[in-house]
Amino acid sequence: MKKNIKELREKYISNPPEGMTSEDIRHMSEDDLLDMDYFLNEDVFGDDFGEEGFYIF
Repeated sequence: MKKNIKELREKYISNPPEGMTSEDIRHMSEDDLLDMDYFLNEDVFGDDFGEEGFYIF
């Protein structure tokens, strides 16, 4: 798992998310890094908005 975290850290250092810097990524704990990756890549809110369309009645 350490190898995956290292790869993940390098990915975000080379292309940090909006509002963050590569320096921020360097100083993140492993847990924070994994949490950030989950939040950025998963549908954490479980909303399917837009999948069936938007209708106004």
